Amino acid sequence: MQLSKRLQRLGESATLRMAKKSREMRSQGIDVISFSLGEPDFDTPQFIKDSAIQAIEDGYTYYPPVNGYGDLRETICEKFMRDNNLHFEPEQIVVSTGGKQSIANVIFALVEDGDEVVLPAPFWVTYPEQVNLAGGKVVPIYTSVETDYKMTAEQLDAALTQDTKLLVYSSPCNPSGSVYSRDELEAFAKVIEKYPNLVVVSDEMYEHILFEGSRASLAEFPAIREQVVILNGLSKGFAMTGWRLGYVAAPLWLAKACAKFQGQITSGANAMTQRAAITAIAADPNRPEVQDMVSTFKKRRDLILTLMKDIPGMKSHKPTGAFYVLPDISYYFGKSNGGTTINNASDFAEYLLLKAHVALVSGEPFGVPNCVRISYANSDEQIKEGLKRIKAALAELS
Repeated sequence: MQLSKRLQRLGESATLRMAKKSREMRSQGIDVISFSLGEPDFDTPQFIKDSAIQAIEDGYTYYPPVNGYGDLRETICEKFMRDNNLHFEPEQIVVSTGGKQSIANVIFALVEDGDEVVLPAPFWVTYPEQVNLAGGKVVPIYTSVETDYKMTAEQLDAALTQDTKLLVYSSPCNPSGSVYSRDELEAFAKVIEKYPNLVVVSDEMYEHILFEGSRASLAEFPAIREQVVILNGLSKGFAMTGWRLGYVAAPLWLAKACAKFQGQITSGANAMTQRAAITAIAADPNRPEVQDMVSTFKKRRDLILTLMKDIPGMKSHKPTGAFYVLPDISYYFGKSNGGTTINNASDFAEYLLLKAHVALVSGEPFGVPNCVRISYANSDEQIKEGLKRIKAALAELS
């Protein structure tokens, strides 16, 4: 028996793999501090949980529409007008079982064997794997800590061709926490105008976790509006990772294609989650439940950046969104403690897991091989202890 070549070329999620290793070590009684998963350590707000309970009582236990309940899609349209000043019709919204499925819908609706898909690095680990699964070719745009992990309009123009099928990026970014300003997005829009066959996925999953500046979307620019797909969901801004709900707002022709694909893969997203989503999305994003979480993440960002300053060789920018730092750790490449030599970021992460019992994720699958991703979705005490362990373990390398 042999697995398909399609599956064999699919890589395992690096974040989930590190989380799995952490759980295995904890099951052996080892005290592991995890900075690996991109999951808020807050409980879902009670008013959202109450609406899901009410949905069960109200009998929402049957198959929902493939693209989502009509009143949920209407609520999402209202959210776009309220938060982003963007007009969408409910038929342009497709609700899915999490952001991963939303992206998969778009990629598999568009990408054929050999099609080029441009990904600014760092990128979320799932983007290239889904492109590979669809038979596409990843074209990375490399950035660095010195450029705040942001691509420039010039880099974008150089990477695109008339044959490029898709561009996928996130802002606020997973894994860097970098956020593109409206001026930067306007410069991208002027480039994209030259490529009318290009479709752009703007992943805005971390939209509500913004520390400085104001939110902006590439869909704001009329000249390219029909080329832009917005991805969003509930996992990050509402601490609803386990509820599994994402959605896209897309040109009508592409929304229909996504629904067609989804209809043969999972059909509609969980009915009770959809009812709770109406409550979450309709709520004021400035509610204390949301803003207290954002305020806490900002304090943690400042804490971890302060602690990292005391660790030689960890060079970081100052992220303005999400809940990650992405330090460049290439200073340690070639260093050894006599038994272990650090040749790359994966070695670095493995060394800290085994030596310091701290789990973080190599930057290699994110397209930044000189870096590691550290999630600060963790308590102040765990952050302090984790950075203390990291500092001690790295001090043994020379």
